[in-house]
Amino acid sequence: MFQNEWTPFLKAEFEQPYFKQLSAFLREQYATKTIYPPRLEVFSSFEHADMKDIKVVILGQDPYHQPHQAHGMCFSVRKGVKIPPSLMNIYKEIHDDLGYEIPSHGYLMDWANQGVLLLNTVLTVEYNQAFSHRNQGWEIFTDHVLQKLNTLDQPMVFLLWGRPAQNKAAFLNNPNHLVLKAAHPSPLSAYQGFFGCRHFSKSNRFLIEHGCSPIDWRIR
Repeated sequence: MFQNEWTPFLKAEFEQPYFKQLSAFLREQYATKTIYPPRLEVFSSFEHADMKDIKVVILGQDPYHQPHQAHGMCFSVRKGVKIPPSLMNIYKEIHDDLGYEIPSHGYLMDWANQGVLLLNTVLTVEYNQAFSHRNQGWEIFTDHVLQKLNTLDQPMVFLLWGRPAQNKAAFLNNPNHLVLKAAHPSPLSAYQGFFGCRHFSKSNRFLIEHGCSPIDWRIR
């Protein structure tokens, strides 16, 4: 496993009874079905956005469920993979909010490297079966992640997109943080409150007001 400030937290979670049950479920799933992301990439978001560096948390629902898409960071796909509709809607909102051009690829490492934690409420999914791994223990895990982040006093913005993400707001009451909610950016719901949310400029305004450098939301 990678080594950073997340490592002790993750190791402690792995020893919890709920996670041992989840691990048994995942072993069976990976052995008998097509599951995304690849097993070694499930925790990539924690590897690339260390706890001490986090400025923004983007919380989605669950990973992409088509081949070659999910790699452990919500909404991101590697270069060379077609930009999924949800991410294209995110790019459209950034364009409308900040005026940036629509990127040519969907690899969001530029964000992670600036302290954006790209997290889903559920971290694995079966091929072609959206939200198929809900209620197996991942929700407990991500509850604990948010509870841990809630104890940190560094300025932090939480972007909760979609109902499963919005339900996590109950864990976020630190006055040093900003919590913003919107509909999920998928084509089914983007017009129900995601478009026009202006979460990207609002996040940067909050960070600047609290003495932090803003996120450069451009993808190069």
